Amino acid sequence: MKILVCISNVPDTTSKISFTDNNTKLNTSGIQYIIGPYDEYALSRAIELKEAAGGTVTVLNVGEADTEPTIRKALAIGADDAIRINAFPKDAFYVASQIAAVVKSENYDLILMGRESIDYNSGLVHGIVGELLGIPSVSPVMKLDIEGGKAIMSREIEGGKEIVEAQLPLVAGCQEPIAEWKIPNMRGIMSARTKPLKVVEPTDVADNVKLLNYELPAPKGACKMIDASTPEKLFDLLKNEAKVL
Repeated sequence: MKILVCISNVPDTTSKISFTDNNTKLNTSGIQYIIGPYDEYALSRAIELKEAAGGTVTVLNVGEADTEPTIRKALAIGADDAIRINAFPKDAFYVASQIAAVVKSENYDLILMGRESIDYNSGLVHGIVGELLGIPSVSPVMKLDIEGGKAIMSREIEGGKEIVEAQLPLVAGCQEPIAEWKIPNMRGIMSARTKPLKVVEPTDVADNVKLLNYELPAPKGACKMIDASTPEKLFDLLKNEAKVL
């Protein structure tokens, strides 16, 4: 089975976010980049599936050369080879179009990725990839097994659990607890240096999204502590100050 795992290169969650160029670009100074955490769950499940039934795991990233340390980490975790589409990831449609173009030429059985990246949190790419390829896409997926050429997946829904089946090929947006998070060992780190990393040029995609500017969230207001013996004060604040009652 040929498995493609699409990974994003995102700022570490501890990064201090600021912008440059009149708030139109992220200030990358001092930011550490990591594999998108949901993507890393997808990669871990792909490796488990390969170990159980054979096959190959390829990681793919849409990004410029500075994303290669992140790709090498994915190779150290256990992927066999990697593809970097040499382009800045402009928006979800652009990224999905680049992924779909690669899949059309390589015929993967299973395309896994995180349910969303942790920088833009749009959660759109897996669905667009599925539409562009004309194959099923399911997200979020919390459990994934392959039996007889079809995927059996489950996820939590309000008040219960939903189990769905789909024929391969398939796109799945993954999240915990789909697999045990894997930490690269020394052997993996050493072998990652020599694993194949192919760089391909992007396909032409029309600009559908125009970025105007970024804004930071409004700072949190002051916290008011209310003694547990005076619940009426809480009611008063919620009604007359916060006006949520």
